[in-house]
Amino acid sequence: MSKYSKEDIFRIVEEEDVEFIRLQFTDIFGMMKNVAITKNMLPKALDNRCMFDGSSIEGFIRSEESDMYLHPDLDTFEIFPWRPQQGKVARLICDVHCPDKAPFEGDPRFVLKKVLKKAHDMGFVFQAGPECEFFLFHTDEEGRPTTHTHEIASYFDVAPIDQAENVRRDMVISLEEMGFMIEASHHEISPGQHEIDFQYAEGIVTADNIMTFRLAVKSIAKRHGLHATFMPKPKAGVNGSGMHINMSLSDLKGNNVFEDAQDEQGLSKTAYEFIAGILYHMESMTILTNPLVNSYKRLVPGYDAPVYIAWSAKANRSQLIRIPSSRGSSTRIELRSPDSAVNPYLALAACLAAGLDGIEKGMTPPESVDSNVFGMPEEEIISRGIKQLPETLGEAIEAFRKDEFVKEVLGEHIFTKYLEAKEAEWRMFRAHVTDWEVEEYLYKY
Repeated sequence: MSKYSKEDIFRIVEEEDVEFIRLQFTDIFGMMKNVAITKNMLPKALDNRCMFDGSSIEGFIRSEESDMYLHPDLDTFEIFPWRPQQGKVARLICDVHCPDKAPFEGDPRFVLKKVLKKAHDMGFVFQAGPECEFFLFHTDEEGRPTTHTHEIASYFDVAPIDQAENVRRDMVISLEEMGFMIEASHHEISPGQHEIDFQYAEGIVTADNIMTFRLAVKSIAKRHGLHATFMPKPKAGVNGSGMHINMSLSDLKGNNVFEDAQDEQGLSKTAYEFIAGILYHMESMTILTNPLVNSYKRLVPGYDAPVYIAWSAKANRSQLIRIPSSRGSSTRIELRSPDSAVNPYLALAACLAAGLDGIEKGMTPPESVDSNVFGMPEEEIISRGIKQLPETLGEAIEAFRKDEFVKEVLGEHIFTKYLEAKEAEWRMFRAHVTDWEVEEYLYKY
């Protein structure tokens, strides 16, 4: 059942003195884009007649096929609480369509919708909840971001040690005004690092919420004279920012199908198969859950991030997949490798598709690794067949290139454009001379 009708939106715009509406969409790299219209153009927008030049968006289409149409999702209408309260600003998240009204295959939201439909056809509803981490840094005299912070707070610290407590409070208040159910917020392990967790929701809502969350956090931080970054590893020597994704499936009546009270671990056959599917496809999916050169500087031992493709039936935080201790209707799996730079539509689509593949093929996961994998002798890791996640973007590219399954999930258009862009990013990085190299080699050689 829809949350809003067209008439509802027209009424709210008048009653709340909304003057501008942003028609938002997301490119294939997870960057939010928008076309801003005045309220006078709202009837045209709600009739799906607003166009934009798709050739100007990286990874979309060629210039000779440039006309794209925005189809607003009425249920995503929200007013930005941090914008002026006279002549307010609202937004609608849009699906991208071609001139013939067909969905554009290069729209990441369309990719996720396709996989969600497949899940529904199999009798499942996919739910997900992210744990979003980010850093708050100072800006310089010209307002540009730095990697400096005055605070030295750590995990769960409080004010005055946590100097950004009020900033985080303002973020939570703004998010709640936009309909978010915030479950927790706290300082993270590294100085300047924070986490805000919001409630579990169905797949498309969660992906939309992640995009909205990033916009809200950056906007509120700027009001406080700070820069919020979702870069996975902005500073060496400290923990990077992850975005652990909690996932579960329910049947069409709302019953959690990962639950089985008769099983020793409380997990159903479906849950085990879902886990197996993700583990099987994880190498080729990693470029979607960890999309940047910088992502792989977080995925190293010693910084609270997974390195090995293993899972634990216990609440073991050293594994790629762990099973949080709550059971019954709250039974879920937690994927710990993703970082906050993901395109949430593509990452969730890949995770769900991999899990469904495991269910369809009746896959069995490897043995649960319940001890700390980082403390295992190398011989045991090898004997148990435990693989490593890709260590660089280059390795992730090669795994991605070889997997026809991921290509089918994303579609030819996004697969090709994404691969081309990541290959270019990797080439540029390999050709770049870093400060570390200069400091390490210039004097010696």
